[in-house]
Amino acid sequence: MKFKVSPKLEKEIDDRIKNYPEKRSASLMILHAVQEAQGYISQDAVEWIAAKLELEPINVYELVTFYPMFRQEPAGKYVIKVCRTLSCALGGSGQLFKHFCKKLKLDPKKHGLQTSKDGRFSVEFVECLASCGTAPVMMINGDFYEGVTTEKADKLMSKCK
Repeated sequence: MKFKVSPKLEKEIDDRIKNYPEKRSASLMILHAVQEAQGYISQDAVEWIAAKLELEPINVYELVTFYPMFRQEPAGKYVIKVCRTLSCALGGSGQLFKHFCKKLKLDPKKHGLQTSKDGRFSVEFVECLASCGTAPVMMINGDFYEGVTTEKADKLMSKCK
């Protein structure tokens, strides 16, 4: 396996495991920690986590593929998430998503995370971001934005250095 964890990350993972009655129960928390450190969950990371939790790799892989917050490939420096659920769709999130795709030369019909050729931006149409009354909403990395127009989106992107 090529996946290596830093001593700091391994200590964090060991500490998380101690909070659960069974090692397996720490799976999601460990996946979050690894993705935060590595940027995504590689196949080598899946195998390492499985060994750490005394599980089969498929037990970890099925979590990675089920939950949409986990990525199996590196993302851009700026990850843009556009909400696609009903309130946001009615508020124009489809047009907002297409605007990002056009601007970054990505395919608006493709599902899942897409990254610009320069690796700077990744865009994803995601499920509910929990602000239906302020649709359409989006996130850039951890920052949340409400009532986003294409003009506002362009201004937000221009601030990404």
